Formats: sequence, structure tokens, C-alpha cells
Amino acid sequence: MAAPVPRPAATLALLRDGPNGPEVLMLQRTKEAVFLGGAYVFPGGALDAADAAARIARRVIDPPPSDLLPYYVAAIRECFEEAGILLACDTGGRQIDAAHAERLMQYRDQSFVRMLEAEDLYLPARELAFIGHWITAPGRARRFDARFFLAAAPPGQQGKHDASETVHDVWITPREALARAERGEIELVFATKHTLNDFRNFHSVKDALLHARAMPEVEANRACWAKGKDGPKLFRRADPQYFEIHWCDPEETGESSYEVVPGEPKRLDRWVTRLTAPNPGMMTGPGTNSYLVGEGNVAVIDPGPDIASHVERILAEAKGRLRWILCTHTHLDHSPAAAALKAATGAQVLGRPAPKGQDASFTPDLVVENGQRIELSGLTLRAIHTPGHASNHLCYLLEQTKMLFTGDHVMQGSTVVINPPDGEMRAYLASLERLLAEDIAIIAPGHGYLIGAPHKELRRLIAHRMAREAKVIASLRKFGTASLEDLLPLVYDDVPPRVHRVAARSLTAHLQKLVMEGTVRPSGGRFALVQSPSERGVP
Repeated sequence: MAAPVPRPAATLALLRDGPNGPEVLMLQRTKEAVFLGGAYVFPGGALDAADAAARIARRVIDPPPSDLLPYYVAAIRECFEEAGILLACDTGGRQIDAAHAERLMQYRDQSFVRMLEAEDLYLPARELAFIGHWITAPGRARRFDARFFLAAAPPGQQGKHDASETVHDVWITPREALARAERGEIELVFATKHTLNDFRNFHSVKDALLHARAMPEVEANRACWAKGKDGPKLFRRADPQYFEIHWCDPEETGESSYEVVPGEPKRLDRWVTRLTAPNPGMMTGPGTNSYLVGEGNVAVIDPGPDIASHVERILAEAKGRLRWILCTHTHLDHSPAAAALKAATGAQVLGRPAPKGQDASFTPDLVVENGQRIELSGLTLRAIHTPGHASNHLCYLLEQTKMLFTGDHVMQGSTVVINPPDGEMRAYLASLERLLAEDIAIIAPGHGYLIGAPHKELRRLIAHRMAREAKVIASLRKFGTASLEDLLPLVYDDVPPRVHRVAARSLTAHLQKLVMEGTVRPSGGRFALVQSPSERGVP
């Protein structure tokens, strides 16, 4: 049974400067409330139809995009109705003073737009910073799709709970509110805690607002339920399972699994089933993912290692309909099972030939080129050549759903090792940039769960590599000249020493890139920065 549709809502966190830093206004909801009874919250509530009316839109100064406008209005209106604090200004944009606001309390339980018209007041949308988007998880009696805003409290307005929906009000520092919740003195829900934590370390309201206005695009946080061996669990955006659960269970039934179990097929959507090989490890995570694609005749993407049980599971799931075997690349955890599957089914093998030192058993019937479309009984996979992790690496985009199968180009839960000589850092970064130009809905990696917000993930990987490169340059500047062994503990000081042996491969790739670009000079197993003319004192 599908979960009820969340109701649009808005909430406003008001800050004022206090002796111990910014204080936020919090209201305690009545214990009898159906939703969040007894919890401490920011002023807010559901949108009214009037919040989107043209009458009130004409009274918003510096309005936001039209789809967000009703949320800005609702945040200001609910703050006035619940907390008795009004963010409003006159026709010249001057904020009303505390005495004027106090006279308006007679309107607190009346029509908000009529008050604005009667008093000729306007709403200063520019005073609100949009900081959060939280959607109540399925399972509650009521669900809300709430936008969170931050604003400085109007000078002199103290506010007071409405003695109906809310029964107590307090100005408190975010740090103290979180401490009291930790001690069990007050109840805070997850979204409130998250918001308080974001602003706990600022020394002034001005600093907090500067931070809020500089935040990147606000993303929806839609908690979801899934099931597994430990029973039902709730997952949030930061959890690795989050995007996969939403993709597999768009109706929010809670029936999707939160586990990756080798040998157990998982239906990801109408056209794709994942089978994970029993080869878990430091480099493979829970194992290599093989994807069966199609409804009639099917293809397998990355058949994985030649492990008999895994080959048997692929054949069983394909039910005699396997017609295509596609490989993203020819590392030994991705392609060796292709030969066994071809022998068993006669399916066509597609991919690019193996470079020296990789899977010698891989012999493609069709060498796939960049941009080539592969027709699969009504579905289309488009190949994208993405060298870097491997020179012959391909990603495949399922054009019907925009699911991108990335092999080891993008992995869930970790970054990819770039291992020269076949691995090449400059090519890897260029391949990531190439994918940014693609319309991608979700990433199906060679290891781990589905990855959501794909363009954000691609940009994160690029930023991570460039930050690592900056550490290489900073370390060389410190040493003057250094060997790879000298650089390794400094450049990878954020990973355990047990990983350094593997990290040395990517460090080698970074150094090779810098040498190719003329930034670093190698000499006898050591490296040094190439000085610019200005650094040498040359005018």
C-alpha cells in the first residue's frame, strides 16, 4: 500500500544575537498534537491555499521563484500565527518596529492577507534564507513536505507561543538545545537536530546568515524505510542505501531490501536486476555487480569473475534468454565469466579488447565504440568510452531510464584506484568531465548500491582528485625533492596506513599527470616542482 502524499509546509528558524552567541526561537508543541506532540520545533505549519494567491504574491518584495513563493509566505505567516513575530515592512521596504508589530497581534488568528492589505504591509522575502527541504518518512499519521528557512529576528520582537498548538516558547542557543535533547530534557526530531547542528558554531547571526546564503542548492531529504535481516530500518540521504531504496520503491512501501547479498538477485526496476558475485574484499566491497537488463531477451553487463556459482545464478536468472554479454572493462573481477556464459548460451560478447596484463580470455565478438548504440529488444544502451581506471573502460547508458552502468569508473562508497601504466589520471578526470554533459538519473556502479544525485557525485570525485593533487604539490613544496615513499604518508594522511600500498598506485598516477603537465620534474626516482619564471626571480 502506497504511503500518503506529504502535505506542503514551511518552517522558519529565527535567530537573534545573545550573550553566548546566536539564539534560536523554539516552540514546544502540545502533547495532544497528532504530529510531533511534545516536541520542540521552529514556528511553521502547512501551506494554505491563500499562500499561493495572487493577492498575497503582490505583497512580496524581491519574490523568489514562483514555485517557492507560497513556502516563503507560509513561513512568515506561520511564524506570526504560532510565535507572534512578524517579518513585514512598509511600501519603502523598511521593517516595521516592535511597537507596530505588537499592535498587529489582534490579527493573529484572522486572515493574514487581509491584515497585510488593511495595514498596507509587505513581506520581505529577501530576509529569508532557504536552508532545508525535509519530507516526513512514511508511517506517521501525518506527513509534510517542508521547506526550512532561516532569518534574523526583527529587533525588539520577543514572540510568544499561541497557547493552542504550542504551549511553551524559549530563546536558546543551538548548542544548548542539542545538549538538552542529548540529556533527554527536550525532544527534537531529526530535521530540527540537523538544522541546529548546522548553526551551532557561529558567533553571530550575521555569520550564520552569510553561511546560509552561500549554501549550494538545497536537496530534498526524504527518509525511507526498507527491510533486511535486522528488520525494518529508516534511511536518510546520507546513508549509502538511500537512493537505491527510492529508485526501487517509488511507492514507499518499505518492501525494498537494504542489503547487497552475493548470490541473491535484486530487482532494481522494471528492466534491471542486480546479481552480486561472491568476491567481497577491500577492492570489491560486497562483490562485483552483474546487471541483467531487459524483459524479453536480456543482456548481462559485467558478468564478473569466473566463479561457477555466480555463472549459474546469472544463467538461472536469465531463464534461457541471455543474448548479449557486455563488459565495462577487462579487470579480473569484471569480465572473466564472459567466456563461460558465451559457451553456455552462444550470447554475443561486446566490449573493448583487453590491454596487456588484463583478462586474456576476453574476446569480444563486437568491439564497442564511443557513442555506439546497442539495441536490446526494445531497449537501447549507449556506450560512452571512459578511459582512466582502464584504457578500455566503457560506461553504458540505458536511454529509457537514464541509468548509467559505470563499472569501476564510479564506485559506491569509495574512490577508484588509478593504476599506471594502463590507468591514467588525466584521462580519468577528462572522462568524469565527459559524463557531466550526459543526462543521467542514477548510477549503477560495479560495486555497492545505486548512486543518486549523479552529477553531484561526479563533481565530488573531480574535486576529491584535485584536492589530492593539491596535497601532492604542497608536499613537494615542503620537501623540495621527494620520493613517492616520502610523499605517501603526507598526501594520504587521511587514510589508514594499511591502505597506503594501494594508494601508492593512485599517487603514482597523480605524479605522472603533473609531470605530463610540466608542473613536476622527475629525477632518479625523486620528484620536484618545476619553478615558474617568477619563482626563479626572472622578470
